[in-house]
Amino acid sequence: MAKRRTHEAKFIEARPIESSWGRFFRVFFGRKVVLFGLIVIVLYVLVAIFASWLAPYDYKLINLNAVLAPPSHAHLLGTDAAGRDTLSRLIYGVRPTLIVGVTTIFIAAVSGTILGLVAGYFGGWVQTIIMRCVDALMGFPMLLLALVIAAVLGGGIRNVIIALGISSIPTFARVMCGQTLTLKENDYILAGRSLGFTNLHLMWSHIVPNSFPPLVILATMNIGMVILMEASLSFLGIGIQVPEAAWGSMVSVGYKYLTTEPALSVAPGIAIMLIVFSLNMVGDGLRDALDPRLRGTL
Repeated sequence: MAKRRTHEAKFIEARPIESSWGRFFRVFFGRKVVLFGLIVIVLYVLVAIFASWLAPYDYKLINLNAVLAPPSHAHLLGTDAAGRDTLSRLIYGVRPTLIVGVTTIFIAAVSGTILGLVAGYFGGWVQTIIMRCVDALMGFPMLLLALVIAAVLGGGIRNVIIALGISSIPTFARVMCGQTLTLKENDYILAGRSLGFTNLHLMWSHIVPNSFPPLVILATMNIGMVILMEASLSFLGIGIQVPEAAWGSMVSVGYKYLTTEPALSVAPGIAIMLIVFSLNMVGDGLRDALDPRLRGTL
């Protein structure tokens, strides 16, 4: 009788089966640093959308009567060497930062996924040609490759996106190729072939959906790196140029006055650091939520 009650008690205390979405949200929002990063990203997006309402001045407005003005009630972060309001330029700088990051990763993810999928699925000489080209691109550091491409194409947000997109393709291509080589040997792929499914159907309906989690994690974590490289290109004078608002160019212009007007460089530098940190934390949280074998503890 006692053994029966003990067995019933253990049965009652058993945890209910948790759904996949329930486990995802529990793990993803279970880490405070991931939640902080998500809040910061949402705030940045809202600032980019409502920049025209939030900015106190036109970010291109030149005021020669307020050149290098210190922080004050009229200009909370002071002004630059042309009298432009630093806070307004900082707010408007969110837009090109997010546009470059998201658009570049979208181009790189789509192109790299297609190349890696074709190379991994068909193998043979197709894989050899595609992956050797990818290896050739990976032989150059991403920033150096982007620097060369941007120098050839010229400045501007469009050319920066093209340069960073090309330099970001190899990582997606290699990840997708590895995933395809693993997944195409599974039983459901072999069953689909025996049922007469076309290669295109098997690739896009079975291999790509099963490769989606690592690609999403890679894309999320690479956005921060792309934003950092865009800021580096703008700092070097090859990316987005003045009078357009870009955090990298703001740091480049302001570092000359670092001892007298530190806000000119420190403010955009902190903005870059914060968005990159937040994106990396969200990417880390997605990794933990989508792959339970890689759970973090921070």
